[in-house]
Formats: sequence, structure tokens, C-alpha cells
Amino acid sequence: MGALRAGEGKGLSMLAKKVHDTLRFLVWISVVAALTVALAAGLVQTAPAAAQGGDPIWPTAGWPVSTPEEQGIDSEALLKVLNPIQQQELNINSLTVVRNGAVVMDVYQPPAGPDELHLIYSCTKSVVSILIGIAIEQGHIAGVDQRLVDFFPERAIANLDAAKESITLEDVLLMASGLDCQDSYLYNWRGLRAMRASDDWLQAMLDLPMRDEPGTRFEYCNGGTYVLSRILEATTGMETIAFAEQYLFGPLGITDSSWQVDPVGGAIAWGGLALRPHDMAKIGYLYLNGGEWDGEQIVSPEWVAASSEYRIDSGTLDDGYGYQWWVSNDDYYAALGYGGQVILVKPELNMVVVVTSGLSTAQYSMAQMLAEYAVKAAVSDEPLPPNPEGVAALDAMIQALASPEPEDVAALPEMAHTVSGRTYTLSENVWQMEAIRFDFEDGLPEAQLTITWPGEGEVEPQPVGLDGSFRASRMRSGMVIGLRGNWRDENVFELYFRTLVEPMDGVFTIRFEGDTASIWLREHVNGMDEQFTGTADS
Repeated sequence: MGALRAGEGKGLSMLAKKVHDTLRFLVWISVVAALTVALAAGLVQTAPAAAQGGDPIWPTAGWPVSTPEEQGIDSEALLKVLNPIQQQELNINSLTVVRNGAVVMDVYQPPAGPDELHLIYSCTKSVVSILIGIAIEQGHIAGVDQRLVDFFPERAIANLDAAKESITLEDVLLMASGLDCQDSYLYNWRGLRAMRASDDWLQAMLDLPMRDEPGTRFEYCNGGTYVLSRILEATTGMETIAFAEQYLFGPLGITDSSWQVDPVGGAIAWGGLALRPHDMAKIGYLYLNGGEWDGEQIVSPEWVAASSEYRIDSGTLDDGYGYQWWVSNDDYYAALGYGGQVILVKPELNMVVVVTSGLSTAQYSMAQMLAEYAVKAAVSDEPLPPNPEGVAALDAMIQALASPEPEDVAALPEMAHTVSGRTYTLSENVWQMEAIRFDFEDGLPEAQLTITWPGEGEVEPQPVGLDGSFRASRMRSGMVIGLRGNWRDENVFELYFRTLVEPMDGVFTIRFEGDTASIWLREHVNGMDEQFTGTADS
């Protein structure tokens, strides 16, 4: 597994509950259910009979695939959730639904694909919870009643009083430590920025003053999950990343991942983990099976039950919170992440739903709602009658999302010929690009964009779809990017982009006048809004 530096990824999880509830209502009006199969009729690989009962199927080497009806899911109901994704052009990177151990839905939109890593942001917290449970089961940690200060006896801790001395591991797991961390969206993450600016992140967290009595009030604290990772390292003698690889990812067959690290090389833990969608589903499936995986008890069933139990009111993303898992009154629990990342587990229906997205703050609770409505399409515990027409219609929609019908390519304006092949040196900008060059050619459905980066020079040109479809390519940094563009008028070119691993979604509006390019960047996931200029070479 690769390690990314902490500064290479930004973003945390949390929404305003008001936004979530409003969007939940709107989707309820337009959507009856969500998501399903992505294989054409006749090409569907049927899941083994065990998928409908008996021994669990273990997808260590890959998931079996099934039609929705074979797993008691109505494919026509699932189709309805895909309509708003297409109509509203929602940046849903992937949608995966698993029931009875079989994948009954796999949807991807460019530039995403099944083999691409996706930053799961605060879904990482739920993975850290599993690792803590494994460490307890192995005897490295005595239990959740251990005091926080006892994990770090060598450290002199500031603001130490009776309340801080009483903080337990359970309090930290529940986001109820009482520490005044102020590092959620409610505080514009100022506490997190202060911690990251310090020389010692752990010491900065331990030194925080107290705000509440431990265990009395939920207060989302990203730095608290970082402390959990440092507890794991202090008690096991292993780096969190290595511990995860050996005792969680390895047994589950998760062979490709990355995790952003802190200045001393440890996992940042509150986020930063990148996984493939199918491997995200394995995390949920492990919990669905009580912590067991193919005859091996990865994490104890007691920890699975305890961590996914409604233990404290949260009042934010969902109704309640367990040990780094969100818990709903609708009988499911979920890992949730910034930008619309979801691992939803619905035990009574034997279902796991995974969503990866690059949605704006105003939209990204829709990812959770898509997952919620996916489970509503499960109408029976027994197989339904075959519905080849429904499966075919659903497959057609999924194919349309993956490969949209190309639009007619408009004739290039004169300005396109003027700027084509010219290099524009850029003023300071948040992406740190030094220069750009576009190459346009009459009659072609795509242009080429060449970017010059500091210390790297020009990179290979990136294709830009001019027919309404994103063209996917991999940048030298490893980030996957999708680009499409159009000439809004004779002088203005709009360049739309979507990226993986870290999801971003936005547009560069570029006005060309003489030798100058006036550029306006608007990025919707992280809220970047910047204007800068480019000057053409002679």
C-alpha cells in the first residue's frame, strides 16, 4: 500500500443536518428506490445458491454477480434512482449494491472505474474503529474503559485536570472526549489546521483544554481519531498502516490501497484512506457477517455489535453514533465521508451499499440517500420472478452513465485557431500550474491540454472531450482526471474537470483576449474559487 503525504489531500466529513433532511425529502418525492446490476441480459453471471441462504459467500478474490431479482430486489424500482443522477449530472463516481454476498449493481461514471482508488475521507474512521477492535481482541488493549492518559505515560500533558484524567478510550471512540478540539465543519476546521501546524500533532491534541465532561456530549473531533491511531501504534508496536495491511486488508483480499500520512509517517486516521469501491464493500460485508471472513474471526462479533450500536445522539449526519460508525433510526449503520462517500450496512436485509462521489456540500448528503433508497428496492427475502426487460432497461441506463451518447461537435470559433498551440504562462494559482497549452483541430471530437508543473516541465497532453463526454487520463502524480469542454462564445472556453483519487468537480472559465487569458476556477467539492491570468508566448 502506498502512503501519501498529509498535505496532498484535503477534506473532512460532516454536513448540516438541515441540508441532509431537506435533500432526503426531495429525493423521496422523485425516487422510489436505488441502484443495481450493470451487466447485459445473457451476460449476467449468476451468484451461487448460497447467496440466497446457507453459508456466506466470501469475495476475497472478487465478488460474484447476480441479477437483482435473483436476490429479491426489484430492478425496475432500482432504475428510478438513476434518473436524477443523469438528469442533474450528479458527480456520483460509483454505486455498488451487494445483497446475500453478490453484487447486484455496479455503476461508474467517468473518470471512475472499478479498478480506480477513491479517497474515502471520514469513512476511514470506521476502519480505524475496526483496527481498535482487533487490537483489543489480540490483547494489546485491555478494553474501552482504559484511560486516555494511561496510553501515553511518558508525556507531560497540559491543562490536566480531573476531567481530562477521566477520559476513556470509549469517550474518544464516541466523539465525546470533552476536549475542545473545534476541528469540524462547524468551526471551519480551525482546530484541525492548528493541530497540523504544530510540531507534534499528538501533543497538540493531548494538550487541548476541556470543554465538557467526558462522555456527556457528542462533538465531532477529527483529531480524536488521529489519537486513536497513535493509541494503536503505542499498544501494538506497529504502524497503523502496517497493522491494517496484516490483520484487516490482507485477510479480506484488499491488495491495492493508499493512506495519507502525518509528518512522522503515521496514518492521519481521520481520513486519507483510498480504496476501490468493491473493497469498501468488503469492509461493510465483514461487519454484516459479525466480523468473520472465510472461517477466520477478523474482529470479534462483540466489537461489531458494540461499535455499530446507537450509543450517543449525534444530531448531525445521522441520528446517532457508535464507535466511529454513524447509526440511523432506520435500522442501518454507515461509514460516511466528505464529498459523498458511503458504506451502508443493512443487517436485516443482508445488504451493503457503497457510494463514492465528488459532490458539493449542498449536494453530498444525496449520496447517503441513494444508499438509503437502494435498500428499499429489496422487496423479498426470496428470489423474484425473472424480469429481463427490467434488467435490460437498467443496464441501458448504467451504460449511458458510463459512456454517454456523444453530442454533435460544434464548429471551432476563430479564437480556437488563434490560441491553439500557444503556451500561456500562468500567474500564481492554487493548483500551482506554471503554464498551459491547448491544441484544437477542426472536426475532431476532442482537444488536447498540456500542463507545465513546477520541476516537471510539460507532461503528456490530456484529452479534453468536445462532444459532451469526459475523457479520462492519468496525470503524472497518479491522479485520474476527466476533462470535457466547450466554447461558450467566440472568446470563452469552459473546461470542466472531475478527478480521482481525491474527488474534485469544477470548471475553468477561460476568456482569451489578445495575448492574455483570464481564468476563473470554481471547484465545487472543496469550495475553491480563484481568478488568475495567463500570458501567451510571443
